[in-house]
Amino acid sequence: MERKIEKVFRRTKSSKQIHECVLLVENTNGDFLYSTGYGGKNIDTPLLMASITKLFTTTCIFILREKGKLSLDDEVTKYFKRETLNNLHIYKGHEYSSSLTLLNLLFQTSGLPDAFEESSNSVKKSVIHKDMYIDFDEMIILTKKLKPHFAPGTIKRAYYADVNFDMLGKVIETITNSTLEDAYNKLIFAPLELKNTHLLENEHDFVPNLFYKDAALSRPKFIKSSRASGGGISTTRELMIFIKAFFGGKLFNKSIFHELKRYNKLQSSMFPIQYSSGYMRIPLNDLATLFMGKGELIGHSGTTGSFAFYYPLKDLFFVGDLNQMSNPSLPIRLVMRLAMSLK
Repeated sequence: MERKIEKVFRRTKSSKQIHECVLLVENTNGDFLYSTGYGGKNIDTPLLMASITKLFTTTCIFILREKGKLSLDDEVTKYFKRETLNNLHIYKGHEYSSSLTLLNLLFQTSGLPDAFEESSNSVKKSVIHKDMYIDFDEMIILTKKLKPHFAPGTIKRAYYADVNFDMLGKVIETITNSTLEDAYNKLIFAPLELKNTHLLENEHDFVPNLFYKDAALSRPKFIKSSRASGGGISTTRELMIFIKAFFGGKLFNKSIFHELKRYNKLQSSMFPIQYSSGYMRIPLNDLATLFMGKGELIGHSGTTGSFAFYYPLKDLFFVGDLNQMSNPSLPIRLVMRLAMSLK
């Protein structure tokens, strides 16, 4: 099995788009472990989690639900001021802002647009050129300037938008009466004894560079502002501890995955990814693999090239980072190739 993994990794690191990368593969009980790095990167090198951070936000929501602090059926009006919600979701002349629920946000079924990726003046395009801080209120304003894609909860529709998790982060802060950093620490970092995983609290703290094509960019202001949707910093070693706990029931009752087991296809630009209750699913017996694969991958990837996925069929976890922002599909292709090589 190690030879097959190494072959896939060699192919990945040989790409001209990859300047540094790291991969860690383990099974649940830890009696199989494979790690490798390139470009000076290893499993203890700090990395930008980007959207893997959404799994941490999801964890907090699940824990607070288990404690009876929230219901996924709660409408967002319970947690946000009217001025925040006004005109946030107007679709075909109808205002849906007040009828959005926490379930819509978690499953990416709100229909809200994604200010990070959408429009000719998207946040992503701006961040590539310069570092910038965008607070929650500014993200809401940017979202209101874009058109929603469908009414909340439309059957078989999902649209990936960071604002859904930005809002969930605010919900966590409201319920816990603390900062998101403190909530993460109390509910996740401390129980799992994660010492090198954190949200950026000071833009002068160390922040790993991210590559966009051949340029190494420093974006501490933007990372600090991403918070619940993508602001986490960790290492491959600690992400492995977390992803095992996430799917293994160490932080919350994993029966919730069966209770909320439904998947919706995301926008075509994210094919073949589907979305469930705060995590991604990649089916391996679908068109993307010409129906030649078996099983599924569940977890999350990040726009910076980070990834943390579980392959239940083989009881293997794939965690690492390719550190390339120009092509977010790279980590998805890597984990698919790894799973397909081991079918």
